[in-house]
Amino acid sequence: MAYSASSIFYCPNPNLISPKNGVVSSSNKLPGTKNSFFLGSKLVSKTTRITTRPEPVTLSGSYPISAESRSFDVVIVGAGIIGLTIARQFLIGSDLSVAVVDKAVPCSGATGAGQGYIWMVHKTPGSDTWELAMRSRKLWEMLAESICDQGLNPLEVLGWKKTGSLLVGRTPEELDMLRRRVKQLSEAGLRAECLCSSDLLLEEPELMVGEDSGAAFLPDDYQLDAHCTVAFIEKANRHFASEGRYAEFYNDPVTCLLRSGSSWEVEGVQTTKSTLYGKAIVVAAGSWSGSLMHDLLRDSNIQLDVPIKPRKGHLLVLENFKSLQLNHGLMEVGYVDHQTGTQFPTISASEPYDDRQALSVSMTATLDAMGNLVLGSSRQFVGFSSEVDESITNRIWKRAGEFFPKLQDFPLSCFSKSRKVRIGLRPYMLDGKPVIGSVPGLSNVFLATGHEGGGLSMALGTAEMVADMVLGNPGTIDHAPFVVQGRCC
Repeated sequence: MAYSASSIFYCPNPNLISPKNGVVSSSNKLPGTKNSFFLGSKLVSKTTRITTRPEPVTLSGSYPISAESRSFDVVIVGAGIIGLTIARQFLIGSDLSVAVVDKAVPCSGATGAGQGYIWMVHKTPGSDTWELAMRSRKLWEMLAESICDQGLNPLEVLGWKKTGSLLVGRTPEELDMLRRRVKQLSEAGLRAECLCSSDLLLEEPELMVGEDSGAAFLPDDYQLDAHCTVAFIEKANRHFASEGRYAEFYNDPVTCLLRSGSSWEVEGVQTTKSTLYGKAIVVAAGSWSGSLMHDLLRDSNIQLDVPIKPRKGHLLVLENFKSLQLNHGLMEVGYVDHQTGTQFPTISASEPYDDRQALSVSMTATLDAMGNLVLGSSRQFVGFSSEVDESITNRIWKRAGEFFPKLQDFPLSCFSKSRKVRIGLRPYMLDGKPVIGSVPGLSNVFLATGHEGGGLSMALGTAEMVADMVLGNPGTIDHAPFVVQGRCC
C-alpha cells in the first residue's frame, strides 16, 4: 500500500516467519518502539495523522515535486549491505515503515565485489572498530543459528561457512608481530593459535612454507557469500511490503533533500522519479556518500565535508577451480598494513587523485561456497574508475603464486573462459573508521558509511547502531568513535 500525505503512520507488529519466506524469527525486538520513535531531541508519535503538509522545497530553494509521492518513517539512501541491513533492523525490530532508494541495484558496488570475510584475525583488540566488528560477528552468528533452527542450511542460504582464517608471516619480524597479535586476540576472548612452520604446513599443505614462516590462526572465523546474503536480506525485507511497511526504489538516483518551507528540517528526498517523505533519512551510499552529501547540501547553510574517498580494488575469481586445495581463508601480513594505509605517505582528502594512485597488492585467498578460488587483493586511489586493469590482475596472480607454487604452473591466460574480475570501490576514511551518526544541523539525517573493506563484517552492528540512534534506544556499544562531528567539517 502507498502512504499518502494524510496517512496514519502506524503499522501492526509483524508476525515473523521462517526463512523459507525470507524472514528469520527474532526475539530481539528493539525496546520502546511500539508507538513512537526518537529524532534528535523530539519524540514523534507514529500514530499522529498528518492532515496538512507545507509545500516542500529543496535545500537550495523551490523544486517541482514528482507526481508520485510516498511517505515512510525511514528513507535509506543506498542499497549495499549497510543500507539493506539497516532496513532489515528497522523492519524486524520496530513497527516503522522503510524505503530503500539507490541509483543502481544491490551488489553493484563494493558489496558485490568483496570476498565475504567475517574475519577477526586481521583486526586489533582495543581499536576503535573492534567492538563494532565483534558485535557484528555475534549478530551474524545469531542469524546463521536462527536459519539452522528453521531447518535450513546457512551455507545454502548465506554461503556461510566456518573456514577459519590464517594471517601468514614469512620473516622473523612478522612472526614476532603474529605472536603479539595472537596474545591480544586470546585475551579478547577469541580462540587463537600461533602456528609454527610445521603446524602451518599441516593446515595448508599447498602453501609455500619456509623456515621462518608461521601464522596467526583463528579456527572460528567465518565467511559468507555477499550475493546470497543480499538476496536473502532483500527477500526478508520484501515480506513487509505486503503490510505497506517496505518499498524499494532502484535505478532511481536521489537528486536533492526536501525541507519544510518554514525551517531547515529535512522532510524527505527527491529522486529522478519519485518524492519520498521520511521522518528520518539515512545516507548509506558507500563511496558516493561524500559527493552525494556535497551535492545535496551545496546551496544550504550547512557546512559538511564527508571525506570519503573511493579506494579501488580488484579480486580475481577462478570458477570451479580444482587444481588448488585450501582448507582455510588466508591473507598475508602485508594485507594489514595495506588495509590501514600505513605503507602509504600521509595524504590529505583535498589532494587530487593523480597524486594518490599508490598501488598495493597483498595475497588473500579463499574458496567460496561454490568452489571458486577467490584471490586478491589490490588497493589504489584512482577516483571512481571501475575499469579492469589487466596489469593488476596479473600482479595478483603472480603474488598468489609466490605463496602457492602450484599456481606458477598455469599462466593466467589459461583461464580466460573461467575467470572473472570483481571491481569494487571501497569507501575509505582517512582515520580508518566508518562514519555513523546524525549530521550536525540536520538532526534527522544520519550517515552510515566509510567502512572501507569491512562493510560485510561490520554491517549488522552498524544497522543496530543506526536503529538505536533513530529510535532513541541505549546503544549496545559505544558510538562515540564514529560520530560525524569533528570528522566531517
